[in-house]
Amino acid sequence: MTTLRQIDGAQLARYPSLEGQSVFVTGGGSGIGAAIVKAFASQGARVAFIDIAREASEALAREIEAADQPPPWWEVCDVSDIAALQAAIGRASSAIGDFSVLVNNVASDDRHAMESVTVDYWDRRMAINQRPAFFAVQAVVPGMKRRGGGSIINLGSSGWQLKEGGYPCYAIAKSSVNGLTRGLAAPLGAHRIRVNTVTPGWVMTERQLKLNLDAQSEQALREAQCLPDLLQSEDIARMVLFLASDDGAMCSAQEFKVDGGWM
Repeated sequence: MTTLRQIDGAQLARYPSLEGQSVFVTGGGSGIGAAIVKAFASQGARVAFIDIAREASEALAREIEAADQPPPWWEVCDVSDIAALQAAIGRASSAIGDFSVLVNNVASDDRHAMESVTVDYWDRRMAINQRPAFFAVQAVVPGMKRRGGGSIINLGSSGWQLKEGGYPCYAIAKSSVNGLTRGLAAPLGAHRIRVNTVTPGWVMTERQLKLNLDAQSEQALREAQCLPDLLQSEDIARMVLFLASDDGAMCSAQEFKVDGGWM
């Protein structure tokens, strides 16, 4: 059984600039997304998120409210439906205000072989792993301009950079995240909207522990990383908080790796 280190949130940084800010997170109901939602809520931010998983989202919302933190706005949403995605962002904005932060987190790294990919499968993978980030940006930017600035944080992937096999469609989609970040940073920067990529290493989410980690891969990972501990979702959330806060005010068009020194 994999043992993960304990993270004491009380000892971590607090960012006063995030208190009261409106934040939108895609795929925020579980895994890395849930850790990001909880991290913003603990900073006193007003958080909205969408996810396709109703039960996990309901549990997360209850957990945040039980901690006496600002209750999140959330909806079940299939991000492959762009009209539904943008409509949800619009409803969330009406409820808690124009967003100062967007976190494009949603993704699905289902394993597949190149030979098995059909056009329909390709389109479904891109509809989850590529398209939503751009159209979420499109939906929040008018509000960010009205606010006089904002921070857009796109979640990347280490898999394609390590030349891993097993999910070519996912690798192709996630490699485009850096293009999205760098392609939008200059035009949006004129409005003081920062755009960055946060690239996680192999994070020990419940899904990864259940489906993809075994004793052999864990040993190989520990040997490849510079640091001995395995990554947790909270490690990624802390980098996201920094880039969303005023402390990251002059960071844009960059990729920030949080991988324990894996790459």
